Amino acid sequence: MDKMKKAFASKLLKIKAIKLQPNDPFTWASGWKSPFYCDNRKTLSFPELRNYVKLELTHAISEHFPEAEAVAGVATGAIAQGALVADSLNLPFVYVRSKPKDHGLENLIEGELKPGMKVVVVEDLISTGGSSLKAVEAIRRYGCEVIGMVASYTYGFPVAKEAFENANVELVTLTDYEHVVAEALETGYISDADVQLLHEWRKDPANWKK
Repeated sequence: MDKMKKAFASKLLKIKAIKLQPNDPFTWASGWKSPFYCDNRKTLSFPELRNYVKLELTHAISEHFPEAEAVAGVATGAIAQGALVADSLNLPFVYVRSKPKDHGLENLIEGELKPGMKVVVVEDLISTGGSSLKAVEAIRRYGCEVIGMVASYTYGFPVAKEAFENANVELVTLTDYEHVVAEALETGYISDADVQLLHEWRKDPANWKK
């Protein structure tokens, strides 16, 4: 297993940014029932962990996308993380709204990009990939090149993998479903039976029922 992904999974579980409730599922905004909930925004409240996320996302961009000329955060979850990373890299920062403002300039992208810029998108969480890739589309329509995306966590759903491949977007994450489940099992947070249930859910989350 990847040591960094394992370490970050452990940190998220410790602050309860990730919760696993196989026997008491959550309801996502999409209406999906899920035994798994992730809220990476909690990392912002822990200075040491906030710094860790900033540094690791910065390293990910420097390693995988060294030609980046700007950083774009996806509203709202990745605005703070994106700004921290842009500051660390000394690059321009913008954020992309889920829909245009309904007043003023009706901006979809807040901040300033120049056409032709090479942009890295920062996201906090990848589920289906829909909202993340809408941000990519908005930046591309603006005339910029999206050279990749970094995120704190991905569920690794097949639908998301396919969507990213079709959109030709390389995704790099700090941790993922596999490492979180393995760490949760190792520490006794969940049982072997819970792991089987979680795997069944991930195969078809839209139709999963407890």
